[in-house]
Amino acid sequence: MLTSVSGGSGEIVLDGNALAALSGNADSGLAHAGQIGSQIKLRAGSVWLVATVRNTRLTNAEHNELSAQIDFLGEGDEEKLTGRLFRFRRGVTRYPAPGTLVYPVSTVDLSQIYATEDRPNIEIGTVHPTRDIRAALYVDALLGKHFALLGSTGTGKSTSAALILHRICDMAPQGHIVMIDPHGEYSAAFSTNGALFDASNLQLPYWLMNFAEHCEVLLTSTGSDRQVDADILARCLIAAKSKNRIAQEVGKLTVDAPIPYLLSDLSTAIQNEMGKMDKATDTAPFLRLKGKLDEIKSDPRYGFMFSGMLVGDSMAQFIGRMFRLPSDGKPISIIDVSGVPNEITSVVVAVLARMVFDFAIWSRNEPQRPILLVCEEAHRYIPNERHADASSVGRILSRIAKEGRKYGVSLGLITQRPSDLAEGVLSQVGTIISMRLNNERDQAFVRAAMPEGARGFLDSIPALRNRECIVCGEGVSTPVRVAFDNLEEHRRPASEDPVFSDLWRQSGGDEDIIARTIKRWRSQGR
Repeated sequence: MLTSVSGGSGEIVLDGNALAALSGNADSGLAHAGQIGSQIKLRAGSVWLVATVRNTRLTNAEHNELSAQIDFLGEGDEEKLTGRLFRFRRGVTRYPAPGTLVYPVSTVDLSQIYATEDRPNIEIGTVHPTRDIRAALYVDALLGKHFALLGSTGTGKSTSAALILHRICDMAPQGHIVMIDPHGEYSAAFSTNGALFDASNLQLPYWLMNFAEHCEVLLTSTGSDRQVDADILARCLIAAKSKNRIAQEVGKLTVDAPIPYLLSDLSTAIQNEMGKMDKATDTAPFLRLKGKLDEIKSDPRYGFMFSGMLVGDSMAQFIGRMFRLPSDGKPISIIDVSGVPNEITSVVVAVLARMVFDFAIWSRNEPQRPILLVCEEAHRYIPNERHADASSVGRILSRIAKEGRKYGVSLGLITQRPSDLAEGVLSQVGTIISMRLNNERDQAFVRAAMPEGARGFLDSIPALRNRECIVCGEGVSTPVRVAFDNLEEHRRPASEDPVFSDLWRQSGGDEDIIARTIKRWRSQGR
């Protein structure tokens, strides 16, 4: 029975004996009645009101009565002949009065609550606690308003991310997905339906960087010296870019314009500026800039970006390759940045993310080609204030989170530490898929970002099994606990944990392993 009602929640009294009698029922929905996260229904006029149980406590041991707090989810019409629920929709238009009787929700009711209607969707697993009701994500709402996949290490996060992306690729083989893969896990998962890039074939032209990204790579000074160095670099970049015939066609040249230039021309421009009689500073800033430029040019690790072979105007081909335009049946680009030097990893990610956003802005008058940008280990690139380093990658990803959907850019964030993400980014995410989170701060962070009606589900986040999740937000009709489908072996990422008990039984060939490893180590993977 319902005892009290407030805006989005209420309190009910349950008969413990009736719950015990239902616990052995063959219908899994009825068997789980009254448990935390389970659903109940109440009549409100001519509709069924559906709510989820947030918590329970024993109030009368003598009569075995339990009190429970509930959160309202939505309502559905009542079928006149059978009394069953159908045509479920989110939100509450009519509240029941205290004293209303409470009923358990059956599997048939659950199938109506989680029915996908006629909207485009992808199936990712089964609704807990059932074995046959399919859980689906609405693709347009999932991508249109961004999504986040959260979960502690070892909960099956990478495999679940691969499953969702595979389902999207299967549904839209002409799609456009760019995935930043910091650990080289996903190439194995998308070897048949994805374009794979790493430091050996990325060929990211250095001149695609904007001025802020140039500063991150080439400036080594701090404080007031940095501003002096930046002013010199801006003048020299414009001088180097103006030598290209494309600059003449552009008219008014800016320091951010992606126009090819020769590194030798930049070096010459720095030399010329240093030789001017009217310069306001000593030679130290020029020597710093020239020294850093020479270091990058001579370092083979930077060859994928600062090679003399990349000076041609390859911008159209690069955008076509990265953004899968056309996709040729491979709608996803996996960009493995694990082989990129650590000092410029964030710059490489910044360039790729900014190009996705800039392409969307400058192609507004063209037929729209929405792009999904998926960022694994997102807390590394969009850190919160405590870990902030004011890098350009954090700025561009935060901007995509806030403005991307206006231009057809969707953001998918995958992270094991949501509390380390920039404040406000998670609140811009329309759909949150949360696997088990062991850290209390992370749980509190997700709880603050999720809507009120999902509170009962949120309390079960620490108790989720591997490859189980809570989904709430725009991508589902109502908050749901899902057991993910199994993914075929050849579609899984290379993220399996080492089996110590087996591997430590193996021996032999250790000297060869060390020799080969040292050779790769010294040549930095080449």
